[in-house]
Amino acid sequence: MQVTETKNEGLAREYKVVVPAAKIEEQLTAKLEEVKSQVRLPGFRPGKIPGKLLRQRYGKAVMGEVLEAAVNESTNKVLTDNELRPAVQPKIEVTSFDEGKDLEYDISVEIIPAIEPMDFAKLSLSREVVDIDDAKITETLDRIAAAQGTSEAISRKRKSKTGDVLVIDFLGKIDGVPFDGGKAEDYQLELGSGTFIEGFEDQLTGVNPGDAVVVKVKFPEAYGSTELAGKDAEFDVTVKEIQEKKPAALDDELAKKLGQESLESLKDAIRKDYGREYESVARQKLKRQLLDALAENHSFDLPPSLVENELNGIVAQIKQAREAGQEDDETKGKSEEELIAEFREIAERRVLLGLLLAEVGRNNKIQVTQEDINKILVTEARKYPGQEQQVIEFYKNNPQALQALQGPVYEDKVVDYIVELAKVEDKKVSLEDLLKTDDEDEAPKKKTESAKKAPAKKAAAKKPAAKKAGASDEK
Repeated sequence: MQVTETKNEGLAREYKVVVPAAKIEEQLTAKLEEVKSQVRLPGFRPGKIPGKLLRQRYGKAVMGEVLEAAVNESTNKVLTDNELRPAVQPKIEVTSFDEGKDLEYDISVEIIPAIEPMDFAKLSLSREVVDIDDAKITETLDRIAAAQGTSEAISRKRKSKTGDVLVIDFLGKIDGVPFDGGKAEDYQLELGSGTFIEGFEDQLTGVNPGDAVVVKVKFPEAYGSTELAGKDAEFDVTVKEIQEKKPAALDDELAKKLGQESLESLKDAIRKDYGREYESVARQKLKRQLLDALAENHSFDLPPSLVENELNGIVAQIKQAREAGQEDDETKGKSEEELIAEFREIAERRVLLGLLLAEVGRNNKIQVTQEDINKILVTEARKYPGQEQQVIEFYKNNPQALQALQGPVYEDKVVDYIVELAKVEDKKVSLEDLLKTDDEDEAPKKKTESAKKAPAKKAAAKKPAAKKAGASDEK
C-alpha cells in the first residue's frame, strides 16, 4: 500500500492511498472461496463450482464488499500509523479503480487537537451549603396535613370563599342545548383549584348553600374537544353545600399512613429529601462554576466540523421550538444567519469543553460501568409507570439511544474527578441565594455566558457532552 500525505494544515489532514491490484485480487479470491460453499448452482455439488464460473456469476457482487473492506482496512492503518484520532468520520473519495488495476482513493480527516489539561489542583471553587431550618420542615408538614385532610359541611351561614369545597349539581349548555360531559350531580369542587375552565370557580365565590347560579364561560380555543373549543357556554349550577377543609392531625398515625414509623421519622425523611434537593442544586452550580473555569484556562484549535455540527444542532432545535410556539423571546424574529452568528461562540465553548472532558476521561481511564448503565435504565424506566420493561428493552436494542443516556453520566464522572483534585471551599448561603438564577446574580456574566446561553441551553439541553465532544453548559 502506498500512502502520500497531500495536506497538513491545522487539524486538517489529507492522504492519497493506493492499494495494489494484487492485494485486491487476493482479497477477492479469498471472498469468493467463502461464497463457494454457500451458493448453489444446478449441476454442481456444494463447494465444487469452478472458480471461473463463480467469478462470472458473483464477481461483481463480491467486489463491492472487497473494496469496502480494503478501504476500511487501509484507512484504519493510515490513521494508526500516523497516530491520528479523527474528530469526525473521515471522508473517503475513490478516484480510480478498474478490475485488475490499483485502487486509488483520497482520505480527508479532521483530527482531535493536542490537549494539555491544566493542573486541576490550582482550581479554587466554592460549594454552596444551606442549613435546613425547622420552619421549612414545619411548613412542609402543614402542606402534608392539608393534603391529607378532610372537608366538613360548615355549621354557620356564610358565603363561599377560596379554599372551600362546594357540593354542586351542574348542567352545561351551548346555545341552550346540553352537551355531552357537561352534567354532574353532587360534584365536589374546591374553589381556587383551577379544576374547571377559567372563570368558572370565580363565579361560585361568594355564594350561599341553596343558591342557583348561571355560570357563563368561554371554552379555550385549544380545548381538548373540538366541538367545545372556543364556544361560549352556560352552566346551571345548584350549590347544595359548602364544606371547609380540615387538615389532618400531625401525629404518628399520619406518618404511618405515609409509610413512616412515626412523626419524627417523617420529619427526618422530609429533612433528607430537602438535603438531597439542595445538594443537587449546589452541585449543578458548582459544575457551572467549574466549566467556566475550565473554559477560561484552556485554549486549543477546534475541529470545524464539530463546531458546525454543534451549531447546527442548536439552531435546529430553536427552529423546532419556534414551530411549536415555545421559542424564547431572545431568539424570536431572528433569521437563521443571525442565530448562527449569535450562537457560534456557544457552540465553540461546548466543543472545547467536550473535547477537554473527553481527554481527561481518556487519560484517567474513566468509564461508564455496567452498574452505571443499570442505574440509568432504572431511572429512565421509572418515568413510564407500567411500561418499565418496554423502556429497558428499547434502550438495550438501540445502542445510539443508550449512548445518549450515558453521555451526561460520563461527563458527570469526569467532572467529579476534577472536583476531587480542585480546592473546594464550602460556603454557607441562604436558601434564596442557593436557588437564585444567573440573571439575579449581582455580577452577571458577560452576554455569551448568560443572556445568550439561556436559550442555547434549552435548545440543546438533551445533548450528551463529553463523549460527543460537546460539553453541556448547564447555565
